[in-house]
Amino acid sequence: MTDTWNPRTKAVHSGTRRSQYGEVSEAIFLTQGFVYASAEDAAARFEECGPDEFIYARYGNPTVKMFEDRMAALEGAEDAFATASGMAAVSGALMSMLKAGDHVVSSRALFGSCLYVLEDILTRYGVEVTFVDGTDLDQWRDAVRSDTKAVFFESMSNPTLEVIDITAVSEIAHAVGALVVIDNVFATPVYSKAFAQGADIVVYSTTKHVDGQGRALGGIVLGSKQFIRKTLEPYMKHTGGSMSPFTAWTHLKGLETMDLRVRAQTTSAQAIAEALQGQSGLKRVVYPGLKDHPQHDLVAHQMGKGGTMLALDLAGGREAAFRFLNAVKIGIISNNLGDAKTIMTHPSTTTHQRLSDTQKDTLGITDGLVRISVGIEDTDDLIADLQQAVNAARL
Repeated sequence: MTDTWNPRTKAVHSGTRRSQYGEVSEAIFLTQGFVYASAEDAAARFEECGPDEFIYARYGNPTVKMFEDRMAALEGAEDAFATASGMAAVSGALMSMLKAGDHVVSSRALFGSCLYVLEDILTRYGVEVTFVDGTDLDQWRDAVRSDTKAVFFESMSNPTLEVIDITAVSEIAHAVGALVVIDNVFATPVYSKAFAQGADIVVYSTTKHVDGQGRALGGIVLGSKQFIRKTLEPYMKHTGGSMSPFTAWTHLKGLETMDLRVRAQTTSAQAIAEALQGQSGLKRVVYPGLKDHPQHDLVAHQMGKGGTMLALDLAGGREAAFRFLNAVKIGIISNNLGDAKTIMTHPSTTTHQRLSDTQKDTLGITDGLVRISVGIEDTDDLIADLQQAVNAARL
């Protein structure tokens, strides 16, 4: 029945498990373990768990399972495994499938922690990683090999908002038998069509738009039942990166309003980008919904909308960027995103500060770049506030 529901309905109802009490809000099962009726029952459960049987919270939990099932239904995936954070999802998805001698091709425009996993951790254990310009399909074609095990990229890059053609890169990867692993955070589950476009594995930091209210860290890996249960689950349950039941409950509550929040945030982001474009003191406004964005046509086809994120490149470099940040009255300075509150970040000195100047230059992370995650505040208030802050940055 749930297959016929639209996404907003799935986000509210899919995967619901009710106890004998018939509660309206999903129950939080705050327990580290489960009781067996007999020694035989315990032995049988360790041999194979049924759909409503659990062993230990690190392996699975009824509240967490509700969240996994709801996200899988929403995303169009066979299965999902919820993790302690978005980076637990990224590292778990990659580490569980790779071994020494394997080859991975990745886009070079990545969140700093994702880059660390690929550049430092995987190579430390003998995995070869080749980085490419993710928007250049010829570079993907040249980089993949017969022994390429996986390709990895952010469907929309952090923080410069480059958009990668999921369908085209998936075709290139699948031609050599490689799995396509996508960090889809900026696209959001609301605008995601990643599995239909060729992705094999999708990861989210559910801290972002899913929770969306600054409460709890979380992540999720979505994919085939074979990958989730036979490859990822053994790795995650033995290394301890699973989600807590309380976090799963907050995320279930977040999913109920996610579609409404994300669509409102996207409408505001489009209006803000259009209002600020061409304002004196700005070198550029970067927003995938603007017609001058290099991948605007791809965005319209792949997502339908430009999303909740935009970036401003202020003339005057770091000093102007700092004056801008300090002049904003409504938005807050932090390094999270996808929140109900508007959040601003200076990537060069925070989320991407560990990159060399050469890497920053290559990726377009200038000293004047400010990443803005648009919240659900009144759009006109945000526009007025950001305009006055741009003017203040020019002084």
